[in-house]
Amino acid sequence: MIPLFDSNTWINQLVTNISWEQVQSWFVFDAQKPILFNSALFLGMFLVFYLIYILIQKTHRLRIAYVVAFSLFFYYKSSGIFFLLIIFSSVLDYVIAKLIYEEKSNFYRKFYLVVSLVANLGLLGYFKYTNFFIDNTNLIFDEKFKFQDIILPVGISFYTFQTLSYTIDVYRKELKPTKSFMDFLFFVSFFPQLVAGPIVRASDFIPQIYQRLKLTKEEFNVALFLIMGGLLKKAVISDYISINFVDRVFDAPMSYTPFENWMASYGYAIQIYCDFSGYSDMAIGLALLMGFWLPANFRTPYQSASITEFWRRWHISLSTWLRDYLYISLGGNRKGKVRTYINLFLTMLLGGLWHGASWKFVFWGTLHGLALAFERFFGNLIKLPKNVFVKSIQIILTFHFVTFCWLFFRARDFTTAFQIIENIGNLTFNLHQWWIVIQAYQNVFILLAIGFCWHFLPNRVIQLLQKSFDATPLVVKAIILAFFFWIVYATSSAGPQPFIYFQF
Repeated sequence: MIPLFDSNTWINQLVTNISWEQVQSWFVFDAQKPILFNSALFLGMFLVFYLIYILIQKTHRLRIAYVVAFSLFFYYKSSGIFFLLIIFSSVLDYVIAKLIYEEKSNFYRKFYLVVSLVANLGLLGYFKYTNFFIDNTNLIFDEKFKFQDIILPVGISFYTFQTLSYTIDVYRKELKPTKSFMDFLFFVSFFPQLVAGPIVRASDFIPQIYQRLKLTKEEFNVALFLIMGGLLKKAVISDYISINFVDRVFDAPMSYTPFENWMASYGYAIQIYCDFSGYSDMAIGLALLMGFWLPANFRTPYQSASITEFWRRWHISLSTWLRDYLYISLGGNRKGKVRTYINLFLTMLLGGLWHGASWKFVFWGTLHGLALAFERFFGNLIKLPKNVFVKSIQIILTFHFVTFCWLFFRARDFTTAFQIIENIGNLTFNLHQWWIVIQAYQNVFILLAIGFCWHFLPNRVIQLLQKSFDATPLVVKAIILAFFFWIVYATSSAGPQPFIYFQF
């Protein structure tokens, strides 16, 4: 009798099918295939990592060293040799923060803080803005300086802000330095949020390092629910819409109808939300599985009734960082109304520049800065009635303003952005033509509808889904999780796609 399942035969086939080159590729950086949360390689590595993590999690020193080693390896698989840059930045800020904490003289404390700011922002400026500076110098002064061959390390904007928050909080006497360098390196390199946030405050995260780790059944369920939701948002909705519709239109807007340009603008609005919030959900879920809490980074931002509210719901970790470390440092609203408007405008302008070394990002930040100042000014003069109708109008106007601004964020240059705007301006009401386009991109429009419906679901519905998932047996959870991974695999037409915010 031949057995239906021969484990030895299966293992031999598996070993035979895996080449030495494949095994090497698991551990060597490939610039064409950086490791991603939504890849099979990361799933396999995390499962092995997590099994060992469970076994050693009660031994503090060993756990810290183990997670740091895996985090640095994860970053190496994302950015190659630049993992040394994280170690350098960590050594620098750890030493400077300790000097600030022990120093009694206010002069020297400020001096050390300035050293930290110059060093961190200097590194960020070199990697991110050198060629931007050269390009504008050549344009203004008619020079011919050569562009530098500089590769932007993945996530440098995120971990730079994290290390700065540590130094500034120690300077403000709101935080004590970590007990050891390894604890600090753990905070900086913690892999779930390392390359695309959320931007974690030192004062929020470091105390968790010294607490006893615990993971309740409820937290475990929440973590799995977040990871599955994040995978669906990113790998199914965002990637499919991007590859099959949005990228095509934004690459050549004049080759498409006004209706297609209009729909592509909505498509990018939901694409970037699902992409970035999907990453954040997965990061928060993975961290929670390890016993660490990361702050929420999105709260249904397109339900906002104003730009002010939008920035309380979109990329929350960045907007609150800019508020607490830039806006307040500039004077906030403490120096009169005019200065408040200027501070709001400058904060969003610099926030736009943080996103990328391009004038289109500056323009995007400027639009949001002007909108915030506008709302602040007229909000004090005009008191609108509070009812469902007025709020609905405000939500619609806010969403379309944000979508309009996204055109400059996504387009490769100003010319492309204005071509899309011009195309949309030529839109005519033609249901027959619109229906032909919808049929041609049937799957895209289905996913667009799912994405927007998901986003506008009442919170109580999401909570009901979460409770239903919590109540299912463990075996059923495993089947649901496997089904989600199958959906991701089945809908992946071009392999795992990088996250949009990796470029920042």
